[in-house]
Formats: sequence, structure tokens, C-alpha cells
Amino acid sequence: MKITVLGSGGWGTALALLLTDNGHDVTLWSHSARRSALLEQARENPRLPGVPLPEALHLSAALDSLRESGAVVMATPSFAVRETARLAAPLLREDAVVVSAAKGVERDTALCMTQVIEEELGGKGRVAALSGPSHAEEVGRRVPTGCVAASTDMAAAELVQDVFMSPRFRVYTNSDVLGVELGAALKNVLALCCGVSDGMGLGDNTKALLMTRGMTEMARLGVALGGRKETFAGLSGMGDLIVTCTSMHSRNRRCGILVGQGKSVEEAMKEVGATVEGYYAALSAHQLAEKAGVEMPICECAYRVLYEGQSVREVVGALMSRNKKREADESWI
Repeated sequence: MKITVLGSGGWGTALALLLTDNGHDVTLWSHSARRSALLEQARENPRLPGVPLPEALHLSAALDSLRESGAVVMATPSFAVRETARLAAPLLREDAVVVSAAKGVERDTALCMTQVIEEELGGKGRVAALSGPSHAEEVGRRVPTGCVAASTDMAAAELVQDVFMSPRFRVYTNSDVLGVELGAALKNVLALCCGVSDGMGLGDNTKALLMTRGMTEMARLGVALGGRKETFAGLSGMGDLIVTCTSMHSRNRRCGILVGQGKSVEEAMKEVGATVEGYYAALSAHQLAEKAGVEMPICECAYRVLYEGQSVREVVGALMSRNKKREADESWI
């Protein structure tokens, strides 16, 4: 199958490598001719050092390949998804499957990425999401990984499963697109929080507390918005939460560590040097929780630190001194 991957960052490149390994005719699109030329010259992405780009992988800054692509993978940062979908729409085949590999919620609309894509495509194509615990650095090195393909159109989800499945990349299907995408976005906020905890030197107990109670917050909001609670126990929920909160591959965790060590949010994001999706997701979580009337104290504290300038020590104290609760009353299981 001819496939175009839109976005040549680490994640887009890793997915392009996987699809090329699977025998597909893949074009990796860059947003600028200069970036595409650099990749062509080096035949390596600096975000995936030591992983060569095979000659079979086409590199381009033009969108012409979309005209013949049966599948299109959107692997840009979440803030660029709408613009990229808008550029792609006129060239897209009517029967193409468009796969959102971006993890986030749009800032101004609070829409998930598949919803943004569907708005811009205006009924063209079939849209699915691909999500799960999948650091680009490991997918690019062919480390065994599992993800979930989600779509309300199960034929589309199964096509994504078939296209991506390999001995090193296992794909499950799910019809709960909203739950899958919310889990993917919200875990980035919690990874930032776990990073802050690490940066403050608070230890494993604190991280376990943040991850477990954060999982409850994710599921609580997801169910309130129409997702299924069991989705949050899967790869796009618990799986992605575990890997993002514990790995140094995680930009969100690394950013949080720097904030916990005393750097400003702006300094931390600049030092990470790549998109920190959790920063944007914290605002979306705040907006969605207010709209749905859902209590999310950990995510709310992240919002206060990131957007209102409250100190991390103040929010830790506020979290630990909240009113007493019965755990069973708030269980999402």
C-alpha cells in the first residue's frame, strides 16, 4: 500500500520506518523543504540517532503522494494537526484511511485530534486513532511495542491494525475513540506531575500516589464525556500512563523534573527542546473538567503551576491536605 506519513519528527519517522519494514511504499513528509533536504542528506533523523533511514523510504516536502495514498498518518504535534489536515484535504483520496498518531486536545476547541481532522476533511476518508505506550526512540529501534487502533468504523480500525502489525509492533482494535484519545492526552499532564515529583526528590511513594489517583481522574473525566471506563485500563490509558510517567524518553516527565528542580516553566520547555504536549493538555483538562463538572485535583494543580505560577510546594501541600475520602467511592474500576 502507498502510505504518506505527515510529520518527520521522531514519532513520524519511527512510524514511517515501521511501515517501510512492513513492505509498504512510504513517503515521509516534512513541513519544510530544508528539513526534508537535511534528512535526505543524512539519511538519519537527529531525534533517532543511530537509526538509518532506508533507501526505500521516500522523503518529501511536497504533498503530491497523498493523491495515491490509501492510508495517511498524521504524526505532527497536536497544535499543528488542524493546519496539516487542512493542507492535506484537497489532495486526499475519498477512500483513504487517515490515522491520527498525535496525542493531545486542541487548545481553543477542546476537540480530540480525530475530531479536528474530521472537521477539516469535510467527510473525506475514514479517520482512526493510533495510540499506546510507544516511545519513538524504541519503536525506531524495533523494540517490541503494543498499541491500539481506534475508530467508530471498525473496518478502518482493522485496516490500521493490518497495516501496522508486525512481529515487533502488536496492534489491538477498539471502537472507543474518545476514551483512547483522552487517555493519550491526559496522561501527559500526569507525566509532568510525576516529573515534578522526581525533580523535587519526593520518591517512589509519591509517584505511585500520583499515577494511581491520576488514573482515577483520567477515567472519571473520560466516562463523564462519553468514553468507556474499561478503555482506561488498556494500552492507551494505563499502558501509556506507566511508560510516560517512568521513562526518561518522556518529554513531559523531563520537563516536570526541571520544574521540580526550580526552573521556570518556560525555561524547562526550552531546555527539553521539543513539544511538551502535557503543557497544552493541562489547559484542556482544566477546561473540560470545568465544563463536565468533574473533580480532577491533580490535573488542576498542574494547571495552577503551569498557567497561574503557583509554586510546586504549595500545590503538593494543597493536595495532601484535601478532605478525607473513601477510596471505593471514587473508584473507576
